[in-house]
Amino acid sequence: MSAPKAPVNPNLKIMAGALVCEDCELIGDITIGARTVIHPKARIIAEAGPIIIGEFNIIEELVTITNKSSTDANSGKVLIIGNNNVFEVGCHVEAIRIGDHNVIESKAKVGSKVEISNGCIVGCGCILNMNEALPENTVVYGDKCERRIQRERPPAQMLQIDFLTRILPNYHYLMKPNLNVNVRAPVKK
Repeated sequence: MSAPKAPVNPNLKIMAGALVCEDCELIGDITIGARTVIHPKARIIAEAGPIIIGEFNIIEELVTITNKSSTDANSGKVLIIGNNNVFEVGCHVEAIRIGDHNVIESKAKVGSKVEISNGCIVGCGCILNMNEALPENTVVYGDKCERRIQRERPPAQMLQIDFLTRILPNYHYLMKPNLNVNVRAPVKK
């Protein structure tokens, strides 16, 4: 029995050390950084421009990340996702830019006019669709999307990434990396 083959995307760049399950949907010009884990059934769609995903990110099942233009002026813009971010099950993200050390929790929705800085948490089921830039270490929570500032940013998920890189290959077919770049250790801040 041979492994099922995902459709070939000539614009897909996977860095060495990244773990990308074949059972995910990757459309358009996408770059996936080293040690990033993309679970099965995740969808990443670069419709209006490229998507660059940094290192040490976790993108869980049923997550949708889209670079979608809300106007023609947005067309061709690059969606840059920083390092050490976690996108939990079923969240939907169309943000302009996402910094480092953020957590987008389950079923949260981030619209195409939102910019997320560093160390932010968007809580379960919260919907952000106004034109705004979240300040560093902002926590959005509750059914009214209340906000507060936390003292420290969320920690990097290195133990979770190590666990997933050992377990996922036992149960899923993986895409092969096509870019060889030295994997560097994360910087602790």
